[in-house]
Amino acid sequence: MSGAHPWEGNWKVRLYERVRERGYESLTSFAEARPTASLVALAEELGEDDITGVQVFSGLVAEAERSKRLTRLVRGQFVRELYEALPDGWPTVMDDANRFKVAKALGMWSAYTPETHEDRVDQVRAALRASPPPPGWRPLGPDDELLLTLLPDEEV
Repeated sequence: MSGAHPWEGNWKVRLYERVRERGYESLTSFAEARPTASLVALAEELGEDDITGVQVFSGLVAEAERSKRLTRLVRGQFVRELYEALPDGWPTVMDDANRFKVAKALGMWSAYTPETHEDRVDQVRAALRASPPPPGWRPLGPDDELLLTLLPDEEV
């Protein structure tokens, strides 16, 4: 389906076919094998021309809801956004440029937060502003110790 519009045909079937072709049973296991890859990078790996990051995220949310692991998904998306915006980790100096990078990462994370977790994400954002993590902090997956402290697995 190369060159086709990503929303043409049954994109969900196409998405899961690509995941299985790569040896994974679920989209979640595919994504968790690449914990710092952006949604766009995941989509491009699955089909550069006919899978989008939004489609990947939609599938991840559906799987997380079914398995009651939505909080883990939210933490995982935090990792993806932070890694993309701050590849060297949390800034040592919070100058204007770094404040913008942090705000962008947190804003993108909020944009991808399911409604059920919006209040908790707001609390995490406030906690990070009030007490920033150590310079260089860069969670590499959803099980990062500090991230688990900020956003534990209690489902809402």
